[in-house]
Amino acid sequence: MSRSIRFALRGVGRIALLVPMCLFAVSASGSDQAIIKKGRQVYEENCSACHQADAIGKAGFAPSLTNPEFLSISSDGFLRGNILGGREGTGMPPFAHLGEKDVNAIVAYLRSFSTLPDRVAEVDAQPEARGDPRLGKQWYEYVCSTCHGGEGDGYTSGGAGTAIGKPGFLDRVSDGYIRTTIKEGRSNTRMLGFKGPAAMANLSDDEIDDIIVYMRSLSAK
Repeated sequence: MSRSIRFALRGVGRIALLVPMCLFAVSASGSDQAIIKKGRQVYEENCSACHQADAIGKAGFAPSLTNPEFLSISSDGFLRGNILGGREGTGMPPFAHLGEKDVNAIVAYLRSFSTLPDRVAEVDAQPEARGDPRLGKQWYEYVCSTCHGGEGDGYTSGGAGTAIGKPGFLDRVSDGYIRTTIKEGRSNTRMLGFKGPAAMANLSDDEIDDIIVYMRSLSAK
């Protein structure tokens, strides 16, 4: 079974798969102000202690959920999966006790901060990475480990970056999602882009794919 098929099956997380997706019929684009208001209330009760007011996040503690680049490439299924299933091995617990209306409301609230076009389909349609994990390990240690930790452990290793080596992340994202984030970074965060002459490191497409393949090997461990 290819990774793209596994990604499709696991994209919303194990717990999310237990909930019929027909229950999640409300989309951010169709949400009215009442749903967004409800989402803000539920968010403040369950999420703001870590992700801060207006979901702006806190470096080294919890990521921003309203970052424009993050919202433009993150599907509703990805957001729901993280809410319902949490991120095993991190400080993000599952919120499976929330009903589908509350989960939809949180997603609608987060979507209300969107300022960039929806790129989910385009990004997830990118091909799977093909590369050398040995070279990827070298590049990862050089450009990624300072923030994300040597094994992708994230905040628990004392860095400012999230845990990108855990199954709770890698099982829910496509290679295109990782590739786009590495290339473009995220504005107003410590995640800078690594593609282009003005970037932190002008990585080639092959070098970025090497990193992605290496990251996948961390999940396999």
